Amino acid sequence: MNEISLGVESGDDWTLNRINKGYGSKDILEQCHKLEDAGIDYWMTFLNGVAGKKHSQEHAVNSAKIFSQCKPMLVGTGGLTLFPGTPLLEEAQEGKFDPLSERELLIELKTFVENLTCDCEFNTHNTSGINLTGPDFLKRKKSIIRALEQQIDSGDLETLSEIRKNKRSL
Repeated sequence: MNEISLGVESGDDWTLNRINKGYGSKDILEQCHKLEDAGIDYWMTFLNGVAGKKHSQEHAVNSAKIFSQCKPMLVGTGGLTLFPGTPLLEEAQEGKFDPLSERELLIELKTFVENLTCDCEFNTHNTSGINLTGPDFLKRKKSIIRALEQQIDSGDLETLSEIRKNKRSL
């Protein structure tokens, strides 16, 4: 095996517990370092929006801190979409989970990017209307942040919201 994809989704212990991942941030570090020692390349995925409004900042900052202590070949991000029949959508409908707006998803992603310090390929999918995907993350970090700021300030967030609401699968 040459590489593996890890659906880490968060490096924030509160969020990992909330979404029942079954492990904590220390476990992520331990397992990623074992992969590195074994010479296995890996991807890490950040699930933008999964912590909800109240814990968005901590989710973004703590995830970036944990990801940055690892050496992933790629960091991917995906924006949370609530699909019918899922527990998280039911919790949102019951008022137990407060999902982020499109603007808030972009702000959370920007916070994650600002705090991410590992050099890797960066891949965005199901996140925004802009393509931020490419190699050499650290060289492109400032331009990624500028693109996110532009999208936050003047992007067509209503259209992005409609696209997300109409998705039926990833």
